[in-house]
Amino acid sequence: MECKQNTTLTKLILHIILLSGLLGASCSPPRNFPVNYYKENEEKIHAINYHYQTLYLQKPFAAEFNDKRFESVSFELKTDSLRYIFEFLVSDPHLRDTLYKFGYDTTAVLQLVKDMKEIRCTWINTLDYYVDGNKRLLTFLSIRHKALDIPFSPKKYFILTIYEQPQYYDAEGRLLDKRNLRRLRKVNNEIFWRINDKVCYTLSAKFR
Repeated sequence: MECKQNTTLTKLILHIILLSGLLGASCSPPRNFPVNYYKENEEKIHAINYHYQTLYLQKPFAAEFNDKRFESVSFELKTDSLRYIFEFLVSDPHLRDTLYKFGYDTTAVLQLVKDMKEIRCTWINTLDYYVDGNKRLLTFLSIRHKALDIPFSPKKYFILTIYEQPQYYDAEGRLLDKRNLRRLRKVNNEIFWRINDKVCYTLSAKFR
């Protein structure tokens, strides 16, 4: 009797392991998701990048959506000496008033927010990098997509970085540090992978 119970238990455990493996495989993001997503949204992504960089050079800021429905947005508004963080519903008229008060192009910024929502971009910001001692800016976009919603797994964000100049990659497509082409360049401690010469990506548990 004991032997039969042990056999039944072993079969049950093997069945659970097999089922877990199948679920994991079926729920994993498609390997070609990053490239396909970029190709499908390339025009919108670069329009957002252009408008954001234009606005940022006029007056620095970062924007973040705080909810799944993309109805609540936070702005990090930067002055010469201080940084302010405000959170509003997108429909709240006080959002426009606040942007105007701090000297931002309200119409252009709100259009950027609308465009971000369209591609489910949860966060947009700039990061500094240097080329031959000259400061450059890259655009950092964090995107939430249903393809990354895996049951029983932590949230994953699709991160895109867009550079002003072509970058260096190794044979596996990983972003390299120009100063030392044998060393990987990490952004926010993440390894990034090539989409094209100026655009690369990672999948991360952190949205920024």
